[in-house]
Amino acid sequence: MTIFSLQTQAQSKVLVHHSYVMKLNRWSNTIYQSLELDERDGKISGNIDRDPFVGVRTEDTYLFTATATDKTTYTYRAKITSDGLLGTADFPDSNHPQVRVQHTFSANRIPDRISNVPHTHRYVPASYSNTFSPDRQPVLTIWSGDTVQTKTVDSGGVDEQGVTVALYGNPQTGPFYVADADVGDVLAIHIKSLRLNRDYADSLDMIVHKAQTTRLASRSTELGQTVRWNLDLKNGLASPDKTGEKLRNFKVPVKPMLGGLAVAPGNGMPAISTGDAGNFGGNMDFNEVVEGNTVYLTVNQPGALLYLGDAHALQGDGETSQYALETSMAVEFSVEVIKQKQISLPRVESPTHIMTLGQAGSLDEALKLATSGMTQWLAEDYGLNLSESAQVLGSSVEYRVVNLAGRSVGLAAKLDKRLLKNILIKLK
Repeated sequence: MTIFSLQTQAQSKVLVHHSYVMKLNRWSNTIYQSLELDERDGKISGNIDRDPFVGVRTEDTYLFTATATDKTTYTYRAKITSDGLLGTADFPDSNHPQVRVQHTFSANRIPDRISNVPHTHRYVPASYSNTFSPDRQPVLTIWSGDTVQTKTVDSGGVDEQGVTVALYGNPQTGPFYVADADVGDVLAIHIKSLRLNRDYADSLDMIVHKAQTTRLASRSTELGQTVRWNLDLKNGLASPDKTGEKLRNFKVPVKPMLGGLAVAPGNGMPAISTGDAGNFGGNMDFNEVVEGNTVYLTVNQPGALLYLGDAHALQGDGETSQYALETSMAVEFSVEVIKQKQISLPRVESPTHIMTLGQAGSLDEALKLATSGMTQWLAEDYGLNLSESAQVLGSSVEYRVVNLAGRSVGLAAKLDKRLLKNILIKLK
């Protein structure tokens, strides 16, 4: 998953703490786990995915046993290496609990945080990913509170200089390993700055099939041609480059956004295409993922593994032209880990609204997910029961069509925070 250096330390009466990412091989399937280990005077203790363990160190070997909440035990023997840990794990057979099975594992140490003061990192991408994967090498290790300044390329893999540097298909920058994020947490991504860094974008003269009637489809056979847009960076305007007389003076204010924002999917899931979306985020194409807003995603892997990309200078609701105004961008964001909190689907918060994003195979299903997600938010943060939530939604909810261009579609439920200020109980 990632490679971190480890300096082997002699046994000491001083408490030493190490954090690792474990890579467990179970019948040729990779499972990632977090390992927090304390060592003092030859004795060790800690947690593996929050299951406690105790054990001992003998020279360059750790031997320890973890106990799950159901009292099942798991025994690990690990050799301390220059890169981390390498060893075997004794597990109960998944089909025959009375039978014990040996699995191999490795563990890479997470570097110690130099300071608890939030740090600003500058990362210049050297490569890009066309999948949201837990197996890709992290490009940078960061912590809750840290800020990252980086860049994205457009959906075709073209950078700010107009050079193709990645494969088309929404290539993503990352992943960023958030050292204090673990499974069962929520990662808040605060979008601090989105800046256009070139003077053009590309789109299509297209109306997506999901938005076409049969009659409209019969009239649209010639659509799908590339449209180059000029970006007036000084005045913040976009206009078609080559157009007829009617659109000669057509100019629209830009609203830079990230079409792609995701964490890695959970164990047992394959790497997911950067064209897809789900509860992990992904190719959401939500035009509220903009500067000043915060996106909340549930953490499925140790370190979250945060990806971002598919920048748009502007996009109407639904991305009905199949491609929005695709361009490259300079991005600044910070992360915040919310410990042991569960959310069922992506959330977005602006200074004025809270929004839940449903993504599914149809708008009907996306509507149900977005509505359910909003009732969860109102229950958790505002203490509302279902009847009270129904009254708030029935009087005040807004629905936005988010994405019609992908294999899945997206729909957002949206509530004005000014109305929620009048709710008497707000939970922290």
